[in-house]
Amino acid sequence: MTSPEVSIVIPCLNEEKNIVALLEAIYHQTYPHTKLEVIISDALSTDLTRQKITDFQSQHPDLFIKVIDNPARKIPTGLNQAIRAARGQIITRMDAHAIPAVDYVERSVYGLKAGLGDNVGGVIDVRPGANTWIARSISVATAHPLGVGDAKYRWATKAGEADTVAFGTYTKSKVEEIGYYNEALQANEDYEFNSRLRASGGKIWIDPLIRAVYYSRATIKTLARQYFTYGFWKFRMLRRNPETLRWRQALPPVFVLGVLMLLLLSAFFSWARVLLIICLGVYLLILIAASAKIALNKSDLPLVFGIPLAIGCMHFCWGAGFWWSLFNPKKEGI
Repeated sequence: MTSPEVSIVIPCLNEEKNIVALLEAIYHQTYPHTKLEVIISDALSTDLTRQKITDFQSQHPDLFIKVIDNPARKIPTGLNQAIRAARGQIITRMDAHAIPAVDYVERSVYGLKAGLGDNVGGVIDVRPGANTWIARSISVATAHPLGVGDAKYRWATKAGEADTVAFGTYTKSKVEEIGYYNEALQANEDYEFNSRLRASGGKIWIDPLIRAVYYSRATIKTLARQYFTYGFWKFRMLRRNPETLRWRQALPPVFVLGVLMLLLLSAFFSWARVLLIICLGVYLLILIAASAKIALNKSDLPLVFGIPLAIGCMHFCWGAGFWWSLFNPKKEGI
C-alpha cells in the first residue's frame, strides 16, 4: 500500500452526533484520497461513535481510517498517539466538533509547502450548538473580539502570522523536533505546543481562505465549565511558560480579582461601592452596545441579552478558573 502524504489526526470521545459529518467532510476533500489517511484516537467512547465510524468505513473503503484506543481519555494524549501512528509526513490536526471546508487540507498543505509557516491553519466559523437563543448568543460571543481578544483564528480577515491556530497542519518531523503535545495538560495543549514551535524559531501562519465550521457549546452551564477549564489549565501552562502570556489572557483574571476586591471593600467603604457600580456598569454598557449592533444586523433581538450573558460568563469563569488553579495546588497539572 502506498504511504499517504497527509495524516489527519482526531481526538474523539462520545461524538456519535458529529463524527459522521466530520468524516463526510474529510471524504469530500479536494486532496486525493490516495494521499490521505484518518487516524482517530478514541477515548473509549460509550455511545455509538465506534459503530458509526465502522459503518462509514464499510461504505467508503477508498478512504483509509484507523481507530486507536486512548485509555488516558485526554486530548494531548490522543493527539500524540495518533501522530505516532501516522504514516504521513504531514499532519493535519482536526477536532471531532469541526467540519473542514472541502479545500481545507489542500490549502493548508500548499501553505506549508510554500514555506509560509511551520504550522498553517485557518479561521473557524463558529456555529450554534443548538437552535436556541442562548446557543446563538454563545456562538457569536465565542467568535467576537470582546469575548476572545486577539485570538486571530476566530476572526482574522487577512493572512499573516499569529500566536496560535486551532486546527493546524505541520510536519511530523517538526513534532519530533520540538516535542509532542504536553500530556500533563487537559486544555490549552494547542497554545502550549505552538509556543514551543515559535520558541524554536518556527512560525504560525493563518490564512482566512482556510475555513472550518466549529459548533460552540449550547448552554451557559457547558460554556461556564469550558472556560473555567481553560482558565485553570492556562495557569498551569503559564507556570512552565510564563513568557507566553498575552494581554487578552491577563485581562479576565485581573478583572475578576478587581471585582472581588471591590466587592469585599464595599462592605466597609462607600467609595468602593460606587467604584464597583461604575466598573460593572461601564462593562455592561460596552457589552450591550456591541450586542445591540450585532442583534440589529442579524435581526435577532434576544442576542442583546444573550451575548453579554455569554461574554460575561466567559470572562468570569476563565478568570475564576485561573485563580482557582493558583490556590488549588493539590490538583497539579504540570
